[in-house]
Amino acid sequence: MSRILSSLALVGSVCFCCSCGSNSGSSASTTNAQRASAPAPTVEVAKVVSKKLAITARLPGELQPYEVVAVYPKVTAFVDSISVDRGSLVKTGQLMARLGAPEIAAQRAEAQSKLQGAEAQRAEAEAKLASDESTYQRLKAASATPGVVAGNDLEVAQKAVEADRARLESAREGAQAVRSALKSISEIEGYLQVRAPFDGVVTERNVHPGALVGPASGSGVGVPIVRVEKTSRLRLLVPVPEKYATGMTEGTLVQFSVPAFPNQAFSGKVARIAHSVDVKTRTMPVELDVTNTDGRLASGMFPEVLWPVSRSQPTLFVPTSAIARTTEATFVVRIRDGNAEWINVQTGESDGKLTEVFGELHAGDAVATRGTDELRSGMRVTAKETAPSAQGSSK
Repeated sequence: MSRILSSLALVGSVCFCCSCGSNSGSSASTTNAQRASAPAPTVEVAKVVSKKLAITARLPGELQPYEVVAVYPKVTAFVDSISVDRGSLVKTGQLMARLGAPEIAAQRAEAQSKLQGAEAQRAEAEAKLASDESTYQRLKAASATPGVVAGNDLEVAQKAVEADRARLESAREGAQAVRSALKSISEIEGYLQVRAPFDGVVTERNVHPGALVGPASGSGVGVPIVRVEKTSRLRLLVPVPEKYATGMTEGTLVQFSVPAFPNQAFSGKVARIAHSVDVKTRTMPVELDVTNTDGRLASGMFPEVLWPVSRSQPTLFVPTSAIARTTEATFVVRIRDGNAEWINVQTGESDGKLTEVFGELHAGDAVATRGTDELRSGMRVTAKETAPSAQGSSK
C-alpha cells in the first residue's frame, strides 16, 4: 500500500513541474513579442546649418602711451633748476631742466681761443701767399726781356708761391679742425638744457635742484631725470588667443570699455598685427590706435575689449543641447533613415543657441536636439523635426 502511495506522489510532482515549465516558456515568448511589436521612440531633430561665424569675445587689454621717453642726462652735471613735475603738460622743445657744468664752459672758451689763433695763422698764410705770388708775377713779366731776371730767381719765386699755398691749405684745415671741436663742445653744452622730445605729459620726476646726475657717475646714474608720455594718442595692446587670431584686418573698428567709465563705450582701430603667436601665452599681440585728445583715458588702464571673431569660410552649427559629452567622446546623435548613429565632433564657438562643430557632418543632416548616450548607435527611432526658428538660420 505504501508503495502505491509513493508512486502516485511521484507522478503528481512530475506533472506539476511540467506545468510550471510550460508556463515559463510562454511568458518569455510573450515578452519578446511585445518588444518586437513596441513602436520606435520619437526623437526631436534639428537640421545642421552652415553659416559664417560672427560673434564678439570679451578680451582683456592694456592701454599704453603712443610714445614714451625716459629723459636721461647726457653729461655729468649738477641740476641747476627743473621747471616741470609729475602731471606737467609740455610742448616739443620746451625747457624742462637746466644743468650746470663749469668745466664745459672752460672747454668752450679754450676752443674759441684756439680757433682765433688758427684763424690768425690762416690770415697770415693768405697774406704771405698773396705777397709771394705778386713777386713771382712781376719777375715772370720782367723775364720776358732777356738778361733782366736770372732764370734761377724766377724758379725760386715760383717754389715760394707753391710752398705758401701748401702752408695756407694746412692753416685752413687746422682752423676747420678747431672750428669742429668748438662746435662739438657747443653741442655738449647744449645737453645742459633738457628739453621735451614731443608734446606730452610728465609722468615721472626723479631729481631736484642740486642733484648730481650723469651717464657715468653721480647719484643719478641709471635714473631718468623725467619721463614724458604722449597720451593724446594711445596704444591698446590686446593679446588675442590663437583661436581668435584669424580674420583680423587692419583698420577694423573695435569697441572697448574701462572701469573708470563703466557706462561709456570707446573705440580704436586695429593698426598693428604681430603675425606671430607668443609660444608662452599662445596669444598674438595686436595694437589698436586710440584717439585721446580729451585726456580721459590714461596709460596703464586695463580695458575690456569686445573683440570681433569671424571665420573666412562658413562652418557647421548645431543646437547646443544636441552635443553630448561622455568620458570617452564628444558627439552628436545623427538620425538617418530612422537609425541613430553617434558622430564624434569637436566644438568651436557658440553663437546664440547654436554651437560650432567640426566632424563628419554635412549641412542639412538631422541630429537629435537633445544629445544623450541613451540613444545608442543602431537604435530605431522616429524623427520629429523642430521648428526652424529654434535651429537658427543659415547664411
